Amino acid sequence: MSPPNLQDTSQAAPAKPQDSDRIDPQVWKVSVVVFLGPFMTQLDSTVVNLSLSAIHQDLQASIATTQWVVSGYLLALALMLPMSGWLVDRVGAKRLYLACFSAFTLTSVLCGASRTIDELICARVLQGMAGGILAPMTQMMLARVAGRHMARVMGYTVTPVLIAPILGPVVAGAILKYASWPWLFFLNLPIGLLGVGLAAALLPGDASTIRKRPFDLLGFALIAPGLASFLYGLELATHRQGASALVAGVALVGVFIWHARRKGGAALIDLRLFRGRVFSAAATTQFWANGLAFSRQFLIPLYLITSCGLSAPAAGWTMAAMGFGMMCSFPMVGTLTEKFGCRAVSAGGSFLAMLGVLPFLWMVYTQYSPVLAAACLFLTGIGQGTINIPSISAAYASVARDRLAVANTAINIAQRLGGPVTVTVMAIVMSLAQTPVHQAAVDPHSFMAPFALLIGVNLLVFAAACRLPVWIHQPKED
Repeated sequence: MSPPNLQDTSQAAPAKPQDSDRIDPQVWKVSVVVFLGPFMTQLDSTVVNLSLSAIHQDLQASIATTQWVVSGYLLALALMLPMSGWLVDRVGAKRLYLACFSAFTLTSVLCGASRTIDELICARVLQGMAGGILAPMTQMMLARVAGRHMARVMGYTVTPVLIAPILGPVVAGAILKYASWPWLFFLNLPIGLLGVGLAAALLPGDASTIRKRPFDLLGFALIAPGLASFLYGLELATHRQGASALVAGVALVGVFIWHARRKGGAALIDLRLFRGRVFSAAATTQFWANGLAFSRQFLIPLYLITSCGLSAPAAGWTMAAMGFGMMCSFPMVGTLTEKFGCRAVSAGGSFLAMLGVLPFLWMVYTQYSPVLAAACLFLTGIGQGTINIPSISAAYASVARDRLAVANTAINIAQRLGGPVTVTVMAIVMSLAQTPVHQAAVDPHSFMAPFALLIGVNLLVFAAACRLPVWIHQPKED
């Protein structure tokens, strides 16, 4: 089997305005349906994180055990992520989306009905298995119908998903005040029923795209536990148990890479995709951009609370400025990409995000300014909001339509690894800089090295984005 045709489109001209600039109404129908899934999972993650204390007290479990309500979900998600591409090809996107959305909703009910911490953790693991397949399908299903308009369509449809982390704390606070924590999980039931109904009615059939390719059992046995061990090891990198898991994860992923290179297109993840300049540049951009977002969310609230003396709610409102900045930029990113090109928008966004972080170095050495911090975070949010969509659109446009499912798996794995890797490195740098994570008051000067690292990660995003194609081509037909 020959490698997929992944040609460089960096010198291609933009599509002309007369080339069907109007977006088919069917695209908007599909986008509404498929983004209900990310909205529900984002809302679920937010409210669950806020409910751990209530769960810990009500179920009389230790903090370490209760934390597995989150960790079990994330590890199950990582375990199932490599299977998404094969399942889409084997079952069909519509059927799989309906099954996973239904399973996520049902397991949410099981979570709410749990009466012991063991039952809740088991239900969350099952929920994570459904979420691990559901989460990466959104981009792929949209890429199939949106074509070269994907950047514009994603710009509009991603914006409502950002409401979930803002809405989550409000909803969780109200529920925990007037009801009990199980209702945080029962909240998914009406959203799930709505999503399943809309998906059944509006998603186009895709029986013609089903490909009965054989399942790479050995590849799955290597990459699935490898990813889970790697992420678990990063989470506990400072402990001996975490170091052992990290080594095991790296070894399993290494063996999988050797195995996949031998199997070529028959492997669970076709590594030949990364031979394409466009796809590899987009995957690298996604890795570092996700790492940048996670490390920023880890570092800045810690700085605001431990060094600037802000309360947790005040720090939350300050960080919200970044979310509002992203909400402002997302609707414009498609139009900007079509006008100025993929490379300019993504690289320009990463540069803008870096400009928003630079003043924090000045504040570390002088004095904290709440107005300057909020303004900088708003600017950073605008920049962050324009990095991902052009690079994702370029990645899908560089791959033949019948390879979208396996390409989607590869790009999602790159995304999900970026965050834990950079946050772990950030935590190590903070430890070396003598910046205790749990200390009540910390010398602001000790944040100099972590902020310098954050700017370094931003430069890596900028360098990767500069390798993206200038323009996004019309996706290839089968």
